[in-house]
Amino acid sequence: MSARKNPKRLAYALLASALVAFIVFSSIPLRLDMAGFLPQGHNAATRFLLREVRGGVAASLITVGIEGAPETELARISHQMQDSLSQDSQFLLVLNGSFSLDDSPAMRDLLFDHRYQLAPDASVRDFSPGALAKGFEHVWDGLQSSAEPLVVAFALRDPTGAFFNVMRHLQPAVHATLKQGVWFASDRNRALMLLRTRAAGMDLAAQRLTQNAIQAAFAKAQPGQARLLVSGPAVFAVQSAHSMRHDIEMMSAFSTVLVVAVLYWRFRSLWVLAAIGVPFLLSLSVAMVVVRLCFGYVHGIAFGFGMTMLGVSLDYPVLLIGHRDAGEGPQATLRRIGPSLRLAVTTAVLGLTGMVLCGLPGLVQLGVFSAVGLLSAACVTLGVMPSLIVAADLAPSVSGPSAPLARAEQWRRWRWLCVLPVMGAIAVLVWRPLVAEKDLTALSPIPASARSLDMALRHELGAPDSSHVIIVHAQSAQAVLQREEALHGLFTSLAQKGALVGVEDAAHILPSVALQQTRTQALPEGAILAARVVQQQAGLPFKKEAFDQFVADVAKARAMPALTPPDLAGTPLEMALAPLLFQRPDGWWGMVLPEAVTDFGVIQVALAGQPDVMALDLNHEVNALTAHHTARTLKWMAVGIGLAFVVLVVGLRNIQRLTRVLCAVGAAMVVLLALLALRGVPVSLIHLVSIQFVLGVGLDYALFFARPQLDSAERARTMRTLLTCNVMTVLAFGLLGLCHTALLREIGITVACGAFLFMLFSFMLAGQYSPSAATDGA
Repeated sequence: MSARKNPKRLAYALLASALVAFIVFSSIPLRLDMAGFLPQGHNAATRFLLREVRGGVAASLITVGIEGAPETELARISHQMQDSLSQDSQFLLVLNGSFSLDDSPAMRDLLFDHRYQLAPDASVRDFSPGALAKGFEHVWDGLQSSAEPLVVAFALRDPTGAFFNVMRHLQPAVHATLKQGVWFASDRNRALMLLRTRAAGMDLAAQRLTQNAIQAAFAKAQPGQARLLVSGPAVFAVQSAHSMRHDIEMMSAFSTVLVVAVLYWRFRSLWVLAAIGVPFLLSLSVAMVVVRLCFGYVHGIAFGFGMTMLGVSLDYPVLLIGHRDAGEGPQATLRRIGPSLRLAVTTAVLGLTGMVLCGLPGLVQLGVFSAVGLLSAACVTLGVMPSLIVAADLAPSVSGPSAPLARAEQWRRWRWLCVLPVMGAIAVLVWRPLVAEKDLTALSPIPASARSLDMALRHELGAPDSSHVIIVHAQSAQAVLQREEALHGLFTSLAQKGALVGVEDAAHILPSVALQQTRTQALPEGAILAARVVQQQAGLPFKKEAFDQFVADVAKARAMPALTPPDLAGTPLEMALAPLLFQRPDGWWGMVLPEAVTDFGVIQVALAGQPDVMALDLNHEVNALTAHHTARTLKWMAVGIGLAFVVLVVGLRNIQRLTRVLCAVGAAMVVLLALLALRGVPVSLIHLVSIQFVLGVGLDYALFFARPQLDSAERARTMRTLLTCNVMTVLAFGLLGLCHTALLREIGITVACGAFLFMLFSFMLAGQYSPSAATDGA
């Protein structure tokens, strides 16, 4: 019965599939941050590194630059933005260099009260007669100078300068210069700010609001021609999510339009489009559900890749409909193409083994999504589609022999010419060998220019970002601080050897409770100190009671409890301490950042015997992580290819057909690798999994061209159908080449080029040459 007379069964199937897809898509949200694409790490060092990249304190820091206006105007804008953002509860701290003790009386009083516990210089706690005499003389000199108000406020209570020693020690290690009360870049006319958000760096919704607040504060300052630069991990996360969403929407819309246009051009039937939509919608829905169950979330890139599979998962229903004659029963068509179709599905899934087992969560999700989608599409095509096709009597609008196609088959008499591009490709690979990508940042969607700006802003503001870091792990904050203090002697020795220049750690900001107690216990008792003060004050023009408060402060310090991290909450010191000392589920961690490193190997050797201490070269660790996953991917690619070969041997059971298929595959692969070499792009994990994916898909073409075909009509059907499948794949993946997301772009370019090459070489090498083809089709 024709589709015009009885389309209801097909219509109901399409509506049911669309309903299932709607329910699945509306109930499973997409995750768009790149943290969901990062691995877990293969050792303690990389696990720590990647965990901090995802959600460490540094991820909540935002660096701001303001440029494009005179210095005075930039300073005004910076001040006004600080005023606005400081009142916004979304920000924990807003710094622009315009800090004075009067701005934070609570911190001033805290540091002054605890000055003897915090001051690193032991001389400020030296209350011997000689030291006191020298201190009193300095106080008197200060009273005779223009600094008299400051001396009266602090020096009479602190004659040895403990408070000022603390303040000098806590000055931020910024490279920026202070002009007109705000930070400016040292090498250009750019005002700088450093912000810390209350929300975690990977909380995209909250970070989007904070970045809108920054833009609003800038606009409120009436910037005129000035430009705002905002950078940081959270900024990158929001930008990449926006870019990814744009790519997904673009791919969904354009892929659908292009594929629908190709299918309508080929079949000239809306009912064929409806039939093909059933396996696609169901396979995409099943893939979404399986990925959600396996991973707990569906990443936007996996969904985007799944939408691009529109050009691949539709191959199976297209092959079934494209090979059917009007009025033919479903089993007759399946008898002709069933074996090749099953082989194609099996090899395509095996072509995803490298992706599924590479160990990178994002790529694993892509592989699982693709494998489940392909299997689901094949199952629906083989199990559900035949009855729908027969009920609607769906078949190609153009069928039977074709003279142009038959003449095209005569090109196979020149198949030996395929040796030329293969030899040329081999020459290219010898002349310009492929280079392996060793940097995991190749997965990053952030442009190199944005990363360069971020590094420049961080360098100027002293934000935590170093290629070398020393990690201390313990079960409590105090244990970490004590461990860092014990390492100070070793760091001094390494500095003397020239291996490093100074270090920044939490213990420099906040000494351990034990060290603070040791310092206060060394202070003299009140009666002893009072006697010394009276003795050294004699002969100096001070009032008798001038240093009474000093004596009282020292007595108070002896009994004062030590400062701990919670005592710094709400102060600028909290932000300074947070990236260097933090708690995680597995305990407390301290980061020691060398100011400059000349020989990190010496440092690693010196720390090798230290318990719970790791010296990390971040570049080396990232490269090692990339190498680890690349090796794992190559191993499983080899396994997948080996299994696919076994499947081909068992499935084809014909040495000539097997040889033709392997020749077509080999030629396409060599030329594809040469194209990658000519592009000059290092071969990354993305390219490896894309190559294996297109290998599995491309085998479809070789298998269908190589299968026995009884007459010219069947050969024509095969050519038309495979051309349709190939055009859909090339167009769908070609769209990925226009994406802003680098990962999707590289997948798209590689697969689109590979699919075209596989079609070309499969046609030339896998298909049988029939001298009578032209006569049959005339």
